[in-house]
Amino acid sequence: MASKKREIIKLKSTESKEMYWTTKNKQNTTGRIELRKYDKSLRRHVIFKEAK
Repeated sequence: MASKKREIIKLKSTESKEMYWTTKNKQNTTGRIELRKYDKSLRRHVIFKEAK
């Protein structure tokens, strides 16, 4: 039986309450991730950090 390598994570904006749901490979990326994504409420790109 194969083990689950991907987990669903929540990315939260650093400047507003906007959130994204995505998946990551927890075997290759053990730390928390930060992505620069578009924030719809602010209408610009901001940094989104992984929240648990």
